Amino acid sequence: MKTRQENIFSSKTLTYFLQLAETMNYTQAAQLLGITQPALTQQIKKLERTVGAPLFYSVGKKLHISDAGRTMLDATHQIYDLLNTATDEIQSATSASRGKINIGILASMELSVIQSFLIKYYQQFPNIEVSVHLLTRKEIWDRLENNKIDLAIMYLPDDSIKNWKPYRSKKIADESLVFLSSNPLLKKRKKIHFEDTLTEKWVTYPDEYYLNQFISEAYKNQMVDRPVSAAQFTSPFEILRFAEATGLSTALPKSFYDAHNVGIESNAVQFDPAIQFELAFVFRKEKEDIPRIDSFFREFNLYLEEKDYLTRIKEQDRKIV
Repeated sequence: MKTRQENIFSSKTLTYFLQLAETMNYTQAAQLLGITQPALTQQIKKLERTVGAPLFYSVGKKLHISDAGRTMLDATHQIYDLLNTATDEIQSATSASRGKINIGILASMELSVIQSFLIKYYQQFPNIEVSVHLLTRKEIWDRLENNKIDLAIMYLPDDSIKNWKPYRSKKIADESLVFLSSNPLLKKRKKIHFEDTLTEKWVTYPDEYYLNQFISEAYKNQMVDRPVSAAQFTSPFEILRFAEATGLSTALPKSFYDAHNVGIESNAVQFDPAIQFELAFVFRKEKEDIPRIDSFFREFNLYLEEKDYLTRIKEQDRKIV
């Protein structure tokens, strides 16, 4: 047995009601609907019995809509607007060339290659809106967990997340840290032991930032005291500016150094043993099933097949100003 709501909100009933409300003429509405006038009259009376009030009334030969009819008409328009909105959202969600992609990027990483790709991606897919957010590691995980971002671009491994079951990762590139110092004795050296990096205080990322914690763990594993921080900044640009102005030491991703080494006065040396990690996409597993996300990954793979990430980094070669 049909419920009261099913009687009111069947697609056929609402279509008949809207057509009559538009023409205000039973004969004309029935012709447009392709049914007989008695059949239309029967459907309207059935709807009126269901809602418990007349929806139309006649004065002479002229048909008018009642107050109840106006209420019903307004509600019907709202229903159709809601359905149209839902349809648009569904189509956007299932389209490879429409919709929105929210990306969270670790604020401490080098962005030049990602920015270049996003420019090219927009030129190919102008109907996909890409929203980029620069975030801390905690903010990234919170937004992934709450489905506020579709993709994260961040450094791995990350031991702060114990449950990786809902997530997947795609490696973008291998990454490492370089030690930067104004010490002229390092000019001809290619590598440096951990204990030899402690002659000067450092400029570092804040304590809660991934790279600061990763560096501390690396020094702990080598049974060497962690560097003493004299100043902390969230941006690698600010870290480098402060280090060069004060003669302090620091450690930054090699990708950042390669992208901006023109004009850098500090000597860059690899750690021995190397401090290595990877740059990767991180996302919830179900995101791969969304066509626009799948298309985004395909285009990014093609972008790196033309030239790999590290090659593109070196081609940036931009000066710190």
